Amino acid sequence: MLLLSFALAALFSGSVLAQSFSSLEERMTEAEFKAAGLDKLSPEELARLNAFIAGETGKAASALPAATPAQDLRGFDQRTGADGSIYTSITGEFKGWNKQGQRFRFDNGQIWQITDSTSRLKVSLVNPEIIIEPGALGAWYMKVVGYNTRARVKRIK
Repeated sequence: MLLLSFALAALFSGSVLAQSFSSLEERMTEAEFKAAGLDKLSPEELARLNAFIAGETGKAASALPAATPAQDLRGFDQRTGADGSIYTSITGEFKGWNKQGQRFRFDNGQIWQITDSTSRLKVSLVNPEIIIEPGALGAWYMKVVGYNTRARVKRIK
């Protein structure tokens, strides 16, 4: 009996699963173990049950998707167009843009920065609606609703 337990332990000792798996005896209190009737099993039966659970745990772990890093997607889940455009606004007075490096905080919590030095927009608006549109090769462009001028931007936050 004891030999079978050692054989099963050796079988699983080479795997990561065996390092992370704890047996029913380790997981349960003595009262829980007895209440489940597991104290009535022979050592061989208990070893087989533990081996079965370890195998099933391994199958479940291998079926899980790989973890992905968390992404800051604020704004992308609220008012996003079918083409990936972001629709937001700026609260308060807006005078447009006139230089590279100028930053804008939008109502969706995002901060974007002008990255081109040639685009200019001189306006005097209150609470303008803004569209951030995706472009080729990962580029993004900002424009004010009702105006054709756009500026290349990058997301800061």
